[in-house]
Amino acid sequence: VQLVESGGGLAQAGGSLSLSCVASGRTYDDYTIGWFRQAPGKALESVAGIRIDDGDTYITDSVKGRFTISIDAARDTAYMQMNSLLPEDTAVYYCAFGDMAHFHLPDGDRHIKAWGQGTQVTVSS
Repeated sequence: VQLVESGGGLAQAGGSLSLSCVASGRTYDDYTIGWFRQAPGKALESVAGIRIDDGDTYITDSVKGRFTISIDAARDTAYMQMNSLLPEDTAVYYCAFGDMAHFHLPDGDRHIKAWGQGTQVTVSS
């Protein structure tokens, strides 16, 4: 599986940005596409994931109500809309492909099957 992500950039606090991730290769419908992020000096953190077949989602508590994730299963493309951005959302966001469990279990990133190239999201105060 190969992942190509786009979007991100610079926004002011309270603003919005969006990310997209296109998966290609052998993508299995019971897998999940989503994002992890890594802020400077911090560990990798799971943000959100969505299952390709049924649209089941996981969203980490710190972004609930502000970030939404969706999928175009026919195009194996996931989207994340990020609203009400906070400076603490500043990070490199990595698209990820794997089992849903690995998006919300400790150290789940170790089991992710494929990663995107990463895209910078910077939120200014």
